[in-house]
Amino acid sequence: MADEKKTEKAPKADKKPKKGKDERSSGGGRSAAMAPVVSNTEAVPARFAAKYLKEAVPKLIKEFSYKNPNQVPRLSKIVVNMGLGQAVTNPKVIDSAVDELRAFTGQKPVVTRAKKAIASFKLREGIPIGAMVTLRKERMWEFLDRLISVALPRTRDFRGISRKAFDGKGNYTLGLKEQIIFPEIDYDRIDVIKGLNVSFVTTAETDEEGRALLQAMGMPFRAA
Repeated sequence: MADEKKTEKAPKADKKPKKGKDERSSGGGRSAAMAPVVSNTEAVPARFAAKYLKEAVPKLIKEFSYKNPNQVPRLSKIVVNMGLGQAVTNPKVIDSAVDELRAFTGQKPVVTRAKKAIASFKLREGIPIGAMVTLRKERMWEFLDRLISVALPRTRDFRGISRKAFDGKGNYTLGLKEQIIFPEIDYDRIDVIKGLNVSFVTTAETDEEGRALLQAMGMPFRAA
């Protein structure tokens, strides 16, 4: 009789699972968490990196009859160097050189120091005498683009660059008399005009191949 007096309880409705903190923030539980993240900004290769692959490589293969694309010479690095003899008497020149190199290369320079003392030049071992930057990969291509497209055409009385400044191993060094050809330099803040050397290190085995590589990239060599 006691069992008959018991009333049957209605089955409880299934409770909705509470969203955890991670699910609420992701807005969709597991499916949202597993969804691929799409970036709004994709890395775009430098313009001259694409130019090398699309224009320079086919041109060099045709010119030198390379059997394997890996034989095609390529640019491995660009070294930009400022030698500052006046830094011996005016150390502040080093600071301005570092700022200027950083401005038009986009990379922090390294201060170079004297390796030995030279009494006739009042040079002591270890004192700062210049600054340099070594550019590779994307920054290398971007600098080459700005150099060829913008800076060199701004040189006074520009008629092209020498074809003879190769080292016998396919590497080329370009001497520039003024840093102000780079548009990133504020002319009003210049303390002294500084010259610089730009060295193009390639994988070419001969000067002829190195010259053809740089010419295919648009380097404005003077006519022989």
